[in-house]
Amino acid sequence: MAQFSISLLRNAAFRNPLGLVRCVRQVATSPASSEEQLQLKLSESCVKRLKEICDEKSFLRVIVEGGGCSGFQYKFNIDNRLEEQEDLVFGDGAARVVIDKASIEYVGGSTIDFHTELIRSGFRIVNNPKADTGCSCGASFSIKVE
Repeated sequence: MAQFSISLLRNAAFRNPLGLVRCVRQVATSPASSEEQLQLKLSESCVKRLKEICDEKSFLRVIVEGGGCSGFQYKFNIDNRLEEQEDLVFGDGAARVVIDKASIEYVGGSTIDFHTELIRSGFRIVNNPKADTGCSCGASFSIKVE
């Protein structure tokens, strides 16, 4: 599993060299991941919205990649291709969220939510136990260094 984390970190280094130093330290010093740290929770609003926009073949894909104003950013896409060896699936039926094994290391234990405001609506990650700080829009974050 460390192989996936290092490859993600190298991608992040291209955009944010300081993020690489902090991330490598995090990966090197973090204890073994517990079962709970490799889980995602889906809020009621997330499940409701996914049932409206997805069918049995499609799902919400969550990706964490280097970039954004805080070092890492969340990406959300509707997808229908599942990589059996790399992906983890949460939820069922038309309300499924899929995340790759590298990305779950940075958001495990979080909740996927669907939020609606006057000027926008969209999926977001809330209560990320691995995030130290984030930008004001909630799209990017930096990880905790232990």
